[in-house]
Amino acid sequence: MSEKIDARGLSCPQPVVLVKKAIDKLGKGEIEVWVDTVTSKENVSRLARNAGFQVSAGEKEGEFLLKLAKG
Repeated sequence: MSEKIDARGLSCPQPVVLVKKAIDKLGKGEIEVWVDTVTSKENVSRLARNAGFQVSAGEKEGEFLLKLAKG
């Protein structure tokens, strides 16, 4: 399963809360998350890693795409 979350324009902790709900719902699979602050990128990445997900990140025009995956 996969899920896409657009958390651009949201301030912390909202992006983390959205990702936490997706992680709890999916358990495993892929989640793509868009955020637009470094703080949100770091906090979401930390949450995902602590939940056993692999995290890859890319940046485009000041926005970050995080790809979270757990097999």
